[in-house]
Amino acid sequence: MLVKTYGSAVFGVDALTITIEVCIGGGNKYHIVGLPDNTIRESLRRIESAIQSAGLKMPRQKIVINLAPADIRKEGSAYDLPIAIAILAASGQMDATATDEYFIMGELSLDGGLQPIRGALPIAIQAHAAGFKGFILPKDNSREAAIVTELLVYGMDNLKEVLAFFKASAAEKPAHTLLDAATGAFPLPEGFEHDFSEVKGQENIKRALEIAAAGGHNLILIGPPGAGKTMLAKRLPSILPPLSIPEALETTKIHSVAGKLNALDALMTSRPYRCPHHTISDVALVGGGANPQPGEISLAHNGVLFLDELPEFKRSVLEVMRQPLEDRNITISRAKLSVSYPASFMLIASMNPCPCGFYNHPTKECTCGSGLVQKYLSKISGPLLDRIDLHVEVTPVNFKELTSSAAAEKSEQIRTRVIAARTIQGIRFQGRPDLHCNAQMNSGMLRQVCQIDKKGQALIKKAMERLGLSARAYDRILKVARTIADLAGTEDIRTEHLAEAINYRSLDRDSWAS
Repeated sequence: MLVKTYGSAVFGVDALTITIEVCIGGGNKYHIVGLPDNTIRESLRRIESAIQSAGLKMPRQKIVINLAPADIRKEGSAYDLPIAIAILAASGQMDATATDEYFIMGELSLDGGLQPIRGALPIAIQAHAAGFKGFILPKDNSREAAIVTELLVYGMDNLKEVLAFFKASAAEKPAHTLLDAATGAFPLPEGFEHDFSEVKGQENIKRALEIAAAGGHNLILIGPPGAGKTMLAKRLPSILPPLSIPEALETTKIHSVAGKLNALDALMTSRPYRCPHHTISDVALVGGGANPQPGEISLAHNGVLFLDELPEFKRSVLEVMRQPLEDRNITISRAKLSVSYPASFMLIASMNPCPCGFYNHPTKECTCGSGLVQKYLSKISGPLLDRIDLHVEVTPVNFKELTSSAAAEKSEQIRTRVIAARTIQGIRFQGRPDLHCNAQMNSGMLRQVCQIDKKGQALIKKAMERLGLSARAYDRILKVARTIADLAGTEDIRTEHLAEAINYRSLDRDSWAS
């Protein structure tokens, strides 16, 4: 007897429908075909034990299992459950009439329990797109899959519950529902661990971070140790706007594929903040591996990637970010497959101006020779630095500011201005689901919304000639100026907005070591 069940394979952050075909006939051997990996080949041992634990029998006949389409490689243990259901249906131990109405995925334990799987959200999205009635999966993944409200989601603890489900009538099958996706955005968290009100002084740095948050711009902080670079970067999430529903779905899909969601997570409601150590490899940063997985730049999608002590990262690691910073996605190619992951993140970096950290310090003397300083700074390539919109020098806080009792502005107040600027950008980019903020504008859109008058053109021409700026730097200055104008609530980019944006590009690498 031939029986079909349906599951899914995840490639990148999208899923593809997989048909599991089981045929039982004469003989006594098991065969799994359709490009399975070793984990799937081992599944029959787990399936046999799980079936016996459920009080049923594993057929002692020839079983042929085909995973179609056969030219796509299948990986992982999530096919245990659909294979087990197909075997039981093909051997006449359960009714097979309703198995083709559901996606079925889950890893089986030897006692029949269901272990969580990766990629439940993209699989649920594919199940709905393919017209299936529902999705049966481990209970630990049910909240995540239930985000797709148009799909009936059934979270199960073990194989016995799945078998009971197919025996039950339609009225006895309650579904797991969770979220009304008609709402526009998630509420902001009630409080953050770090707040800008705790920062003494550094008003110019707070202003730069506010601009970066309002427009989604990349930023680098350069200054001596103890000046507050890391402390300020940690407070950036407290002024970022809330995730919209589309952004939350994109972000959750990536973390689901990477296996970063736990049973209590459903939809990510806070922007991700990733801070990898400087010993990270290039594959861990951008993604890849024998079985490609998202890297840190994709896990930071719609959020922040903070690289502390930037020159301590291997140069090869930093250089692989150049293309994702420009294109906002990363494509990982292997001999037999190619997968793409979104990577639209804000890069926030910090670094010392020299190995000892005290070059150009107002009170402490630098002990590094000029050659050593130049060698240290050369770890950051010009092309990478050119892709960072805001270059900010951080100076030490003096004693008077440090001990001041004056109340500093709270993150909530700054965030209100950031959200107002993002609202303006949302109206500007209406009808463009790929654009969420000014930093994401392409050249065509830039020319439309970043027009400047003759006085502004003369100013930026003078700046480009004096600083030797590239065409990319010109575009990024215009984007930053547009964000500054949005924060000011003005429709036109004024000369003062342009001047402030140019000021954030005037700190180049050569000037640090001059």
